[in-house]
Amino acid sequence: MRSFVIGLKTFSRHQPETFLIIYFFIFMMNLYLGNLNYKVKEGDLEELLSAYGAVTSAKIVKDRETGRSKGFGFVEMENEEEAVKAMTALNGTEYQGRMLVIKEALPKNA
Repeated sequence: MRSFVIGLKTFSRHQPETFLIIYFFIFMMNLYLGNLNYKVKEGDLEELLSAYGAVTSAKIVKDRETGRSKGFGFVEMENEEEAVKAMTALNGTEYQGRMLVIKEALPKNA
């Protein structure tokens, strides 16, 4: 989840300066996709999950030396509710010959 704060100042002769804070919450969710076929590409993941909602990004994790897929990746979806629907619908289903594992991704520093 990301939040943005916007401050608006209003001035009046009769009132002291006031400061209004407006919070905008954008509920994004990052999903971990594991047990992927090594031939799956980032575009394949984007296409698979876009049936459930808007996909912000898709990334397959690759070996640094060989450039080959490590069999897992991450997809960020714009809407948390749509991401949960995708996770519920696709976790444990077969995709390109392998049983998908889909979970909410842990933060990088966890």
